[in-house]
Amino acid sequence: MSPLEGSAAERAVEAVDRDWAIDALSRLVRTESITGDEGAVQDLMADLLRDAGARVERVEVDPAEARRDPEWPGEEMARDRLPIVLGRVGRPGGRRIVLVGHVDVVPPGDVATWAGDPWSGRIDGDRLYGRGACDMKGGVAAILTAVKAVRDAGLAGQLGGEILVASVPSEEDGGQGMLAAIRAGATGDMAVITEPTGLDVVIAHAGAITFKLTVPGRAAHASVRREGVSALDKLRVLARALEADETARNAAETDPLMTAHGLPYATIIGKVRGGEWASTVIDRLEVEGRYGVKLGQTWRDAERDLRRCIDDANESDPFLRDHPATVELTGGRFSSSRVPADHPLPVGLAAVVEAVLDRRPAFHGEPYGADMRLLIDHGHTPTVIFGPGDKRMAHAANEWVSTTEVVDCAGVLAAWLVRELVS
Repeated sequence: MSPLEGSAAERAVEAVDRDWAIDALSRLVRTESITGDEGAVQDLMADLLRDAGARVERVEVDPAEARRDPEWPGEEMARDRLPIVLGRVGRPGGRRIVLVGHVDVVPPGDVATWAGDPWSGRIDGDRLYGRGACDMKGGVAAILTAVKAVRDAGLAGQLGGEILVASVPSEEDGGQGMLAAIRAGATGDMAVITEPTGLDVVIAHAGAITFKLTVPGRAAHASVRREGVSALDKLRVLARALEADETARNAAETDPLMTAHGLPYATIIGKVRGGEWASTVIDRLEVEGRYGVKLGQTWRDAERDLRRCIDDANESDPFLRDHPATVELTGGRFSSSRVPADHPLPVGLAAVVEAVLDRRPAFHGEPYGADMRLLIDHGHTPTVIFGPGDKRMAHAANEWVSTTEVVDCAGVLAAWLVRELVS
């Protein structure tokens, strides 16, 4: 006999509407929502939440006000709106379970690398393609479908608490949408973020900061280049220091959740700008990159590590000692986060996954940053990540998500919500 047989949770699983889930996902993917411009997709989210049976609230936060928050997590894209949509099912005053999805996506990049329109939402077999299909509109569609299943199973009136759905913008460039939602009250007893995990459970994540290095040199005519100092040569000094720092930080890690990734705390230089004239020695470079935040660190801890690395490199070089390279943070600031493996949230969710899908999910740590840390650190809400999709598809050309995984995720969430809120 199935552990769910004859239960309210089984009714919720049986009420999952596959066709509705796939249609909702297609509509979400077809709605462009590059970070900084999420208004249209949030309008759609409000409609879909109402269709799923939720009471909808709109929260419009002034971006200038969000930037004044002392814990503001940064941004990389210009914006004049920070639209948040909340959906509620059940009764307030009891336990509250929060389901979170971000609706912003990264740009599609060179469309010539795609097999079709990045915004098509086309379906080929079990795969639905499009920018954001995996990261993370598949997970958002699973949330919507789970809420609808609870309603369709006739269980919404039996909830001994509240389901709160938070649809947030600006995750990709730092998480200010999640922080603003938290400030507006989007917290609870437990939360699940449906980022792609292949339906395993992520209980810990590292983080990252983005930075800009300004690297000095001294200009000279190419015919007397030895009279100058190339900023490119000085960048090599700094790059070697960053490489050695990356090696040391990763070698010092002992937690299996992170060592499983081989290089959990990556440092990269992603942009280099400089030079005024082909026959002039470069006298200034601006370099942008990403620096890993170790498990157990805040972004401020990692910033101190980064600054120490650059300061030591400056001191090691005669030119940089007198003309130091400078570093500043830009963009997102992702601290690390975790919940204990024996916490009731991952334990209970894993039990439901096993009952619904007949497989025991693994507990993982991930090397990327996520909104999970904001819910834990500032919302005081234990949180895990659990959702459909393969993270290797995130941000990739021809991004796709398995529609079967989306529907399976919806079934797990519906059963878990009932387990937690229906007595």
